[in-house]
Amino acid sequence: MITYVLLTVIPMWLLGYVSYRQYTKSIEEQIGEYMPRFLVQANANIKKHMDELSSLPELLFNSDDMIAILRRDSYRSRADLNRDQFEMNSYLARTYLNGNNPDVIGVFLLSKNRLFQSTKLSYSGLDWHQAFTSYGQDLKLRTNVKVILPREIGLRFIDNVPYVLIMKQIEDVDNRKNLGTMFIAVRLSFISTVLRDFEKSDKADLWLMNRSGEIIYHTDPKKIGTFDDKIGEYPILNGSFRERGEDGPRLVSVNESEDLGWVLVHSVPLEELTERADFVRRVTVMVFVGVVVASILIFALFSLRVTRPLKRLSRLMKHVEMGQFNVDLQVQSKDEIGALANSFNSMVATIRELIQRNYHIEIRQKEAELYALQSQINPHFMYNTLETISMAVEEGEKEAVVEMVTLLGRMLRFSVGNKSKFVTIAQEVQHVRDYLTIQKFRFEDRLAFDIAYALEADGESLYTPKFVLQPIVENAIKYGLEARKGLELHIAVGEEFGARSGKRDLVFRVRDNGPGIPAERLEELERTIREDALAGRDSGFGLSNVNARIVMLHGPDYGVQLHSIHGIGTEVAIRIPVTTASEIERSGHGEERNAREETRNGNDSHLDSG
Repeated sequence: MITYVLLTVIPMWLLGYVSYRQYTKSIEEQIGEYMPRFLVQANANIKKHMDELSSLPELLFNSDDMIAILRRDSYRSRADLNRDQFEMNSYLARTYLNGNNPDVIGVFLLSKNRLFQSTKLSYSGLDWHQAFTSYGQDLKLRTNVKVILPREIGLRFIDNVPYVLIMKQIEDVDNRKNLGTMFIAVRLSFISTVLRDFEKSDKADLWLMNRSGEIIYHTDPKKIGTFDDKIGEYPILNGSFRERGEDGPRLVSVNESEDLGWVLVHSVPLEELTERADFVRRVTVMVFVGVVVASILIFALFSLRVTRPLKRLSRLMKHVEMGQFNVDLQVQSKDEIGALANSFNSMVATIRELIQRNYHIEIRQKEAELYALQSQINPHFMYNTLETISMAVEEGEKEAVVEMVTLLGRMLRFSVGNKSKFVTIAQEVQHVRDYLTIQKFRFEDRLAFDIAYALEADGESLYTPKFVLQPIVENAIKYGLEARKGLELHIAVGEEFGARSGKRDLVFRVRDNGPGIPAERLEELERTIREDALAGRDSGFGLSNVNARIVMLHGPDYGVQLHSIHGIGTEVAIRIPVTTASEIERSGHGEERNAREETRNGNDSHLDSG
């Protein structure tokens, strides 16, 4: 009887416990998988609706009369101004407030110190005539759209109706002049419409907030406009995770809209998801608690049969914890212990295989990161170069355009046709010389440069990571000419003894007579360029990109160094090891040879065709 009870009750208890755990886990996993997909779709619907609202300012171009009003710079009398305001306000009311979009509750148009407006609800908290400085024609949005939250501008509608402002500048397509800035106040009721098919729950919360935690929409209207202080503690912004709430553990699902920068969050208590499973668990515990107490002694006697191999397994597992994977648990029995030993041996073998596999994966990932960092340079220099050529075409400088296009072709062949991470020093210097020549066309006497060599070896026999000079030169021109009428650039290529590396290094030095960098800003910039180069930044991007690629290729002893005196100038030093073709082959970058040969062949064919 004891054996019968032992062989039936205990397995049933284990089965019930495992079933409960698996059932609750499956519920949590299903909700955790389903909810983010719903949030993704909901965010997509919100984005689609916001895109539709963002296109509303274009309706203004349907009326030539309204565009003519915006183009007027002055008035002979106050009556003429009042007439234009009346006509524009009437047009705004007909087109936007009485149109097909009921979510629009107000339209404001700032143009040349004039305010045109039409609203469904009365408002307060903002003097629009003081808003010209921050939101008038000086705001360089161009054709981009910006979403403004109530906290940012202080505008309040009656009854505190929740809303957002869609801001877009009106640009005259005929003469490329800025005609004004339009603000469209949109009621957030459309979010409730987007989420109307969502599964309702009294204990579940659903809200929409920005990255700062300001709640834009909440199922509890009282929380709209407050802040979610826990957003900084979220482990992820796309997916599901557990959170300890005031009412116990909660399942939180989040999805971030990359376009709008908004985060949609759904939170529900776990106990509500597993309510039925908890009832089954309580009943099961009450039924089996007596059986477990009665059979525990017999189970202890039975366990003696497996104690010895388990101790051996425990000792081997400690070896595995110490990183020693060359172990083998020899158990000849075919019972559960034998199966456990086989599983353990199989697990150790799998771990060894995974270690090798992950090693190769990390190598490939490093190669991919290097290529991504290098690829970030191309759009940046293409934009600036094409802008320079465009200006020359507008000024009718045909010969200059021909030469600049020729230089651009060679630069494109260098940047697009060459997929290698390394190029010769001569190629890198020639590329930046072409770039500076094009900039010379643009800035004429405002820009002067010279390039000096001080190398013991030929520039064709030494190699450098690609695109290390051009980003530095671009930064020097950008910030130098903003503060100086004229800029002088001195580029030196030489060899120096490296204090960190303990051997001779190759050093590029780019020195300018620009405005220099204040000490506090210089310290901040030096810290910034050593952060992750893939993080989005507007300032110091070229410096951090170059530094990150050099560190990834050659180690922390090399990279970018800054020296600057405020009001006098700045010098950027790029330090890399002296690298030859044979050293590139030995370092595992053998595939660079084909790319370099393709670049040389492409340059030769380009010269022949010319």
